Amino acid sequence: MAKAKSVFFCTNCGNETPKWMGRCPSCGAYNTMEEHIEKPAAPGRAKPAPVGVSRVALRLRDVTGDSEIRFSTGMGELDRVLGGGAVAGSLVLVGGAPGIGKSTLLLQICNRLCAERRVLYISGEESERQLKLRAERLGVAPEELFILSETRLSDVVETVEETKPDILIVDSIQTLYNENNESSPGSISQVKDCTMTLMQISKSQGITVFVVGHINKDGNIAGPKVLEH
Repeated sequence: MAKAKSVFFCTNCGNETPKWMGRCPSCGAYNTMEEHIEKPAAPGRAKPAPVGVSRVALRLRDVTGDSEIRFSTGMGELDRVLGGGAVAGSLVLVGGAPGIGKSTLLLQICNRLCAERRVLYISGEESERQLKLRAERLGVAPEELFILSETRLSDVVETVEETKPDILIVDSIQTLYNENNESSPGSISQVKDCTMTLMQISKSQGITVFVVGHINKDGNIAGPKVLEH
């Protein structure tokens, strides 16, 4: 039987090492290494649905397709921050302190995006009823907005496959967890696993993904630095 192993993550940059170090060998920060116990997945445990198929390398000149597909979010200031609008197949991190209005902003964006696109809103912090009440207060009721209260990564992947959205919103990344990773939701390894899976979904299916990330008391995104990059 496989045994649990101990690994150490740098809270500043997300670098992983097999043993504790006083200074992170990647970013040079001191006393930022935290221990995480990784236990092997139990036999028969459900795995997240595949997010793509095997690919083969292509010559650059053989790659076909249109130029960068950029579209407006319906909010001028957000479009400006994104360099002229959101890009299909990209992942956008929306950061801010808890309660500052990230979810409200995203619902308002949904109301504008749903005029031309299908949006799937995944909430790990509110129930479907709470989302509906919030939407009603904002006057948001688009036909192509689908909502789901879920925190299991495998169920999120399955719902994406079934719904086939153009836009995916995950609120928040700190509540999502991979069942094959026994670290607690919001831990460095969980955030890394879930973010990488969402990135694969975004790239392989051309879905624009908005991920909500909370800011900690130091003003940084909670979780590994890889989430910001």
